[in-house]
Amino acid sequence: MAPLSDSSPSSPSLQQWQEERARLEEELGERITLDALAGPNGPCAVGGLQDDGGHAAGWLIAQRLKGHRHSADDVLTAWYAVQCSPRVTEHLDLGTGIGTVGLLTLWGMGPEARLTCVEAQEISYRLLQSNLDRNGLRARVECSHGDLRELALEKKFPLVTGSPPYFPVTAGVVPQDSQKAHARFELRGDVSDYARAAVKHLTADGWFVLCFPSRQKQRAVEGITAAGFKIVRMRDVVPRETLPALFTLFACRFPEAATTETIEEEPLIVRHENGRLSAEMAAVRRGFGFEDGEAHGGHGVVPAA
Repeated sequence: MAPLSDSSPSSPSLQQWQEERARLEEELGERITLDALAGPNGPCAVGGLQDDGGHAAGWLIAQRLKGHRHSADDVLTAWYAVQCSPRVTEHLDLGTGIGTVGLLTLWGMGPEARLTCVEAQEISYRLLQSNLDRNGLRARVECSHGDLRELALEKKFPLVTGSPPYFPVTAGVVPQDSQKAHARFELRGDVSDYARAAVKHLTADGWFVLCFPSRQKQRAVEGITAAGFKIVRMRDVVPRETLPALFTLFACRFPEAATTETIEEEPLIVRHENGRLSAEMAAVRRGFGFEDGEAHGGHGVVPAA
């Protein structure tokens, strides 16, 4: 496990982001996009930022054009964490990738909150560093480069989040692209490993929030409960009306802190059949600083799950 990264403040600007993109493209030899992670409204927002579409942003993320991309499951996992957990001053994100779930949860918890995160995959960890530096978040985030299955921090957290890879290696063709492969397939552990890592690092009264494919819901339930958690709330997410649920959100606690039976909430609909964002999804986006548009919520753009 690599040592925790040091903290150093920075003064982010759009020009610095453009310069960072150029460095990344030269270093990695491929196209990097700058995309809005959070909108321009809210106490955490950085002024003067725009994504590649010219839309105002509060935080940007650098991501590979042809790599694993930020998606709706990231957004909604962070949203569910903020909904289920009381406001916390620090939390842990497992398998953080380029930072999406952890940073969105950090946004939702407010400007005094701090994030600790761990990521093993090389290129995702490299992009995470840029996303921390250029958003001016280095002083609020401690990140380690290593396998979450080996994580053994000395402290515990009131909130742990994670978005595990969805598929066993036997479920399909593993992409040759390393980032896509590790994000989608269980090459460094599965949902059970995420749950076990959360057990080691969660306070007695804390919350563990994650997502997993709805078609594999039972596998997630078994892994979560075998690790020692009770599922308090769970909610399917439907990408568009008339379609089946795509993934399920889980909010878990230790049995001693869970005083009610598991609540299976009504599904969250991302889009109506005509393609417009639902009112609830628009509210989710407003919570992350975006403004409503013609399609409800910013410019009607929600990354595909």
